[in-house]
Amino acid sequence: MKNLKLYLVALLFVLSYSSLMGQSKSDKKQKSPIESAISGFEFRSIGPAFMSGRISDIAIDPNNENIWYVAVSSGGAWK
Repeated sequence: MKNLKLYLVALLFVLSYSSLMGQSKSDKKQKSPIESAISGFEFRSIGPAFMSGRISDIAIDPNNENIWYVAVSSGGAWK
């Protein structure tokens, strides 16, 4: 009898949890926590910056894997 009560309580918990997790149509109009956090940010131009020593892009020759082209943020390109 004790196990039957435990199973019924567990079943009740599972059924109530699944109904709580469903969204109603009115809930979809609200912003998600991520959207509300990101809405505070705005894109802005921070201007040019000197970023010497940083690699911007790497390209490998498809015909020869030993030839690499490396572009750096300061404006140079290396082979």
